[in-house]
Amino acid sequence: MRRIIVAGNWKMNKTNQEVTDFFTQLKEEIKSLNLNNVSPIIAPPFIYLQNAQQIANDTEIKLSAQDISEHDFGAYTGEVSAPMLKSINVEYSIVGHSERREYHNEIDMQVGIKAQKLIDNGITPIICVGEKENEREMGMTESVILSQLKLIFDEMKAVDPTKIIIAYEPVWAIGTGKTATPHMAQEVHKIIRQWLAKNISNEAANQIPILYGGSVKPDNFEELLSQKDIDGGLIGGASLKIDDYMSLLNTATKISK
Repeated sequence: MRRIIVAGNWKMNKTNQEVTDFFTQLKEEIKSLNLNNVSPIIAPPFIYLQNAQQIANDTEIKLSAQDISEHDFGAYTGEVSAPMLKSINVEYSIVGHSERREYHNEIDMQVGIKAQKLIDNGITPIICVGEKENEREMGMTESVILSQLKLIFDEMKAVDPTKIIIAYEPVWAIGTGKTATPHMAQEVHKIIRQWLAKNISNEAANQIPILYGGSVKPDNFEELLSQKDIDGGLIGGASLKIDDYMSLLNTATKISK
């Protein structure tokens, strides 16, 4: 059975004190949960990673960055690299989020390069793919997703399925309140898993967790997790409130039994 991942992407939110308060409370409340096959991951802004890491130390809470540079070191003002994350023991990083693609013009080739940089440094990439609203309306969802996967994985070397996570995030559902129905999400997750089986390996298809992202909330998470190929969520707004995030973790632990 693949683990269930409850990954919170905080984007550009919270002050340092708010981060301290959240992680201190989460560290305490999580003690009451039998996480078993559930992995809680939080991706705060870069500047809070070390503070969060110190509080979450010796717990099952894992830290993720929200992005990395294509480069290891050099004259790249404002960038943060995979070796830097490795040096502070960050275990995950999101790459290819739709906001990076839209606001920073990132393309699939760059996402693949970043994913490989992470893998080279022993960090698990959370690789995002997803279609825009007009692409879904034109019936292009499958072709867009498959093109993204091909271009990303073309930049990657031999794939270790235990070191990769994929997140399907329909762009039209991120921060809009719109959510793909569980059936719609399952259809795309199945397409991704079939592509992995055909182009990588059956092992990869069976082992790589595929998360759903796009207005995930406590009241729709259980139905999403009940789908065969949905292994968790990459969650935005609902991960910012401790009560909502704990509710998501509770749902995941119930499903994982």
